[in-house]
Amino acid sequence: MAKKDYYQILGVKKDAKADDLKKAYRRLARKYHPDVNPGDKAAEDKFKDIQEAYDVLSDEKKRKVFDRFGYYADNLDVDSPFAGRSAAGNPTGGFDFSGFDFSSGQTTGSSFRDIFSDLFGGGGARQAEPEPPRPMPKRGRDIEIPLALSFEEAFTGLTTNITVNRSEQCSRCQGAGDTGGPVVQCPTCKGTGQVMKTGGRLQFSQPCSDCEGTGRRRQPCSLCNGKGVTPKSEQVKIKIPAGVDTGSRVRVPKKGHGGRLGAEPGDLFILTNVGKHPFLTRKGDNVYVTVPITVSEAALGTKIEVPTVEGKAQLKIPAGTESGQKFRLRERGFPSLRNPTLRGDQFIEVKITLPRVLSEETKTVLREFERLNPENPRKVMGLE
Repeated sequence: MAKKDYYQILGVKKDAKADDLKKAYRRLARKYHPDVNPGDKAAEDKFKDIQEAYDVLSDEKKRKVFDRFGYYADNLDVDSPFAGRSAAGNPTGGFDFSGFDFSSGQTTGSSFRDIFSDLFGGGGARQAEPEPPRPMPKRGRDIEIPLALSFEEAFTGLTTNITVNRSEQCSRCQGAGDTGGPVVQCPTCKGTGQVMKTGGRLQFSQPCSDCEGTGRRRQPCSLCNGKGVTPKSEQVKIKIPAGVDTGSRVRVPKKGHGGRLGAEPGDLFILTNVGKHPFLTRKGDNVYVTVPITVSEAALGTKIEVPTVEGKAQLKIPAGTESGQKFRLRERGFPSLRNPTLRGDQFIEVKITLPRVLSEETKTVLREFERLNPENPRKVMGLE
């Protein structure tokens, strides 16, 4: 077995502290874990070396032996009882330690494997289970809530309170999902490291976010059940700006689900659904309405009242107005969401309605009107 430089494998200096070793191990273990590199034999071998290196260097006794007889093996004095021994098949780093008495410094008939048994509990370096990666700070998820508004509320805007069922960072584990207890099988993925997701008719697997694909994690926090967040129902004050329409998204910062390990919470988005008006129709920031007028009003001209989103307004109908003619009331539409100082317009289309002819007197008047105005509109249009 070839000698291995465990410090080089982990990418740390010889005087690295325990925290530095742990950080290096976590970083490399995540990178070369077999679940992250399926079918990659080189990554799998690298992962085993990383495990072996961390197992030795994280143990104070093992590290002392490695520092004394492994890393510095090539620099031993030629008169050392270890010099010239073959490394082939030797599980102790390339040297045969049998027959060496540490108490006297001389070779004897005692076996060095007895010392390894005292140090390591069984006479050989065992493979350490990879320590589950610690969760990283993670921003909370956003929340979307629909809100129904009347036509008038969408025009004026609205301030109200709504109940939001959200989550907040767990007060016991501070979002870590565990309190540093023993390592157990991940309850979310049942130790597989993968969870199933459904997208339409398709099902696919992806790495478990609770254990980061390792299948193992520390004993979950009993307060949040390992989620890092706890449920919370909260009354949130929201302000809907004037000019929203159906499908508008109003953002309320940091009122979404709580973040983990100090990360900021997500946002709350209000999705507006604006009701219809009995007479008015909205298109963009403009408002449209159709108003009936009589024959005499269209012929002689008049002033009429028309409905607007703010109430009634006066509209002048000029003499000779035709059915279907449109008029505009400037800045009587909705405020612009992009620029509240701007407003749309209101457009009024007039439709001439014919009177119900119920009496002979009315019929006589109409016949006299026809005699005095013998125009043929079909002939004017070239239809006759």
